[in-house]
Amino acid sequence: MDSDQEDEVPNVNFVPSLLFVKRGVAKANPDKVTLTPAELARIINETREDLAEEGVDEMDTTDDEENDDSQRGLSERACRLAATNPDGTNEVADEYNFDAYEQEIGTSGLHLSTVAVIDPEENIQDDEDSDAEDEIIKPTDNLILVGHVQNDSASMEVYIFNEEEGSLYIHHDFLLPSPPLCIEWLSFDAGSDKPGNMCAIGCMEPIITVWDLDIQDSLEPVCKLGAKGNRKKNLPKLGHTDAVLDLSWNNHLQHILASGSVDQTVILWDLEEGIPHTTIRDFEEKVQTLAFHPKRAEMLLAGSCDGKVKVFDCRSTTDESSSFKAWDLGGEIERVCWDHFNQHCFVASTNDGKIHYVDSRQEERPLWSKEVHEKEVTGLVLSAQVKGMLSTASADGSLKVWDIDEQDARMVYKKNPKIGVIQCLDACNESPFMLALGGDLKTKNFSVINLLDNDVVSNVFKSRYNAKERTNNSIEPPTEAMEDATIDDE
Repeated sequence: MDSDQEDEVPNVNFVPSLLFVKRGVAKANPDKVTLTPAELARIINETREDLAEEGVDEMDTTDDEENDDSQRGLSERACRLAATNPDGTNEVADEYNFDAYEQEIGTSGLHLSTVAVIDPEENIQDDEDSDAEDEIIKPTDNLILVGHVQNDSASMEVYIFNEEEGSLYIHHDFLLPSPPLCIEWLSFDAGSDKPGNMCAIGCMEPIITVWDLDIQDSLEPVCKLGAKGNRKKNLPKLGHTDAVLDLSWNNHLQHILASGSVDQTVILWDLEEGIPHTTIRDFEEKVQTLAFHPKRAEMLLAGSCDGKVKVFDCRSTTDESSSFKAWDLGGEIERVCWDHFNQHCFVASTNDGKIHYVDSRQEERPLWSKEVHEKEVTGLVLSAQVKGMLSTASADGSLKVWDIDEQDARMVYKKNPKIGVIQCLDACNESPFMLALGGDLKTKNFSVINLLDNDVVSNVFKSRYNAKERTNNSIEPPTEAMEDATIDDE
């Protein structure tokens, strides 16, 4: 099952990141925003200021502006919206004196958006509208968040996927300032006492943006984690100083989000305050992959390009010192994931095409290592519902499914989805045999695959899957040890 592709082939067209969102968390009718002139003016001016700080001449149309086209596109989009009145008549944008409008800029890392002014009337659908049914998100729908880079534009597309109906289409999207390198879902909403439907995005920029998936047509995130700083305005730098490569949300301590960066650090963010709580600096190369333990809130798994994978105990980790175990796997660490059926073990993949199965209680060496691809293993999913089912994807263009245990990995299935260099992989929360993959082929870079279409996969794994297993292996309530792991803000 594949997404529709445009007739015209772009020069650059790839999917660097994607993520399944579980069913039942999204609003049936996402809110749509109504922007006031002042809010539009602020967005335009902030975009102009960002371009000016980076020394970009807005009138220059040379090829050297590739990194700024997304921000300019956002500004132009806002201008077009501003030029249209609610009654549909077009007015000159300067009617609102955009150029003279000034907005105070806060110094906090938490940048609460004022752009999402909700108009309930916007959610009323015309019964005669043929697209009205597609706008409604059903309880049986999954969202698939797909980071997309096409030519000079970067965005996150929100797909609706319904396994039962066999439907897959884009519901709405968000324009991003730079290519989205990682996406993480979280239900924590700092502005509400109820669970939300949010996602954090790490980009080529050092700033992490957090978006409300229940709001359509937003021109900016609900908050930003980090700040580049501004000497003229005496604003300090906050957070990372380079691209953010991976994110992991703590399901037990829900105000904690971990981020790994090219700047060779991991930051534990306090989402309540929107600021870094702890910065871990125990790396000699960029940090490419992170994973909080599914059942032990204090354990964080991190892999970096120095060939080392480390398990941190966040209860005794501060800005000055860290408590961790380390394994040198000999190649750049690409992806890591915990084994839900064996809480002490995890899998790590490397750029030399290998996977390693490690017992975190044994620091000497992995339990086993195996070469599984010809190039770097960029996708790694160890099922939380089907014991021993490991899916891997690689820059060599292939997808493979393995049956693993503490002794070895045995290949069950191999497929070339024909999407070019595979850059990301994820599995559906409710249906672990449904996989989504992103690649870099210009004519086709996104695919959803049902592994049960293959008889061998079905024969090996289907009997191991039981809906009750999802309950047995789901995240447990915080134990006393987890409560001890709570980060102290004092």
